[in-house]
Amino acid sequence: MVRLHVKRGGESLFLLETPGSVRLSELAPLAARIHNGRLKVQRLCLEMEELAEHGISLPYNMQGLTDEQIEELKLKDEWAEKCVPSGGSVFKKDEMGRRNGFAPNEKMQQVIKKTIEEAKALISKAGTEVIKDSEAQLWWAGKQLEETKLLSDYVGKNEKTTIIVKIQKKGQGAPGREPVISHEEQKEMMLYYHRKQEELKKLEEEDDDSFLNAEWADNHALKRQFHGVKDIKWGPR
Repeated sequence: MVRLHVKRGGESLFLLETPGSVRLSELAPLAARIHNGRLKVQRLCLEMEELAEHGISLPYNMQGLTDEQIEELKLKDEWAEKCVPSGGSVFKKDEMGRRNGFAPNEKMQQVIKKTIEEAKALISKAGTEVIKDSEAQLWWAGKQLEETKLLSDYVGKNEKTTIIVKIQKKGQGAPGREPVISHEEQKEMMLYYHRKQEELKKLEEEDDDSFLNAEWADNHALKRQFHGVKDIKWGPR
């Protein structure tokens, strides 16, 4: 199975394993459905958080109204008696006026919150933009993967390959390329050169030639640091 690391822009979304023989006209819509399904789970988690805090939603014609307005209009929440929280409820008024305020008890709240945490852990990052199946395109190495071809036409017959693909809407053009170095490597390089500049500044003030033997003066020090061969000494002990 070929493993696809699917991204949206620079954001990592999910891993998808598929045979190399899959046709790309089927693969792109599949990736879109998974992406959109994760968005649905994310929205459900947000609603469940509100459910645990303030109970079920009010009917649309009652949302945002004050108690006086509801009484004046003679509106009734028909679901309040049908959807009583298991184990009883605790009243917590929803200041936004979207929910009836009859929140589940502490024990049931913990059950809901645990379920939310488990769901979020499964979807990890999900993005925010829905992509229709018919509008989905996959890109790899700066190339659009054409729907008429197979995945193996691009990545070969090796079923153990892992590639980074980006999902995009049709007509949006090529997504940004992956950075040559990671964010953490960039931070490490910036810190290294900052320290080097500080040492140079200090030595200029002291007018000292001792810097020639300093570790930071070695042009190959950064390279050894990235390769994990720093502080290796040669010769007999």
